[in-house]
Amino acid sequence: MEDGPLLRADERVSRALVHPDRLGDGLSDLGNVQVAVPLLVAALAYVTWRHRRAGTDRWWLPATAGALLMALLPTILVPLKIWTARSGTSVVPPGTGYFPSGHTATAAVAYGTATLFLLPLLRTPRTRRALVTLCTLLVLAVSYGLIRRGYHWPLDVLASWCLSTLLLRLLVTLVGRYGPKAEDNESDRQPK
Repeated sequence: MEDGPLLRADERVSRALVHPDRLGDGLSDLGNVQVAVPLLVAALAYVTWRHRRAGTDRWWLPATAGALLMALLPTILVPLKIWTARSGTSVVPPGTGYFPSGHTATAAVAYGTATLFLLPLLRTPRTRRALVTLCTLLVLAVSYGLIRRGYHWPLDVLASWCLSTLLLRLLVTLVGRYGPKAEDNESDRQPK
């Protein structure tokens, strides 16, 4: 995996975007576990509280599934990193394990899970659009920061987007099938 037209294009794009600076560092830090996971925990606690307050069946399932996905993420990423053994950019220390990007996957799964479970609880389409936009901007900011700083190649980030999309889709399917239903929350949505 050290040569080929796709990798040469990846290197060209990376050279054009890499500019190590504080902006790249700051944006990439949004994908740190210390930043993304507490936000996810807060969102899951709120979602759980709302479902329990509404008396929904299986009120605990979204938080449990979201926390489990976040906890399992390293067990999915690490074997992929070992299997691909991709070396990093010239900015990072020599070594392998850069593909796919763990920071990007952490951000996408944490912010994506929080967004997916908060969406049904929001009252207006405008608020839902704002949340989806914020989630998208956070994941894009992390991705851009990682590439700009030179911590990852663009394909490392793209691979994490694809993996995270698959994982979030599986999460939505699981919780949609077994978790609280939208009609369970109708009493919670009525003005009091």
